[in-house]
Amino acid sequence: MKRYYRVSIEQDEDGAFIASVPDLPGCISDGKSRKEALKNVKDAIAGYLASLKKHKEPTPPSIKEEVVVVNA
Repeated sequence: MKRYYRVSIEQDEDGAFIASVPDLPGCISDGKSRKEALKNVKDAIAGYLASLKKHKEPTPPSIKEEVVVVNA
């Protein structure tokens, strides 16, 4: 089953990209590029959800949102 989670990616003062998942507290990863950080955080999300399942804890709901681009 596909699940969707919002990911925030920011570059730190050392140039690394830090990816965090607001709906999964403590689920954070990083990478040398945005692409690498995104790949790594996907693995972190999978591990986080597997741990919730193993411990019979509820899984946060998948998000449902749209992104629009506006010329301003």
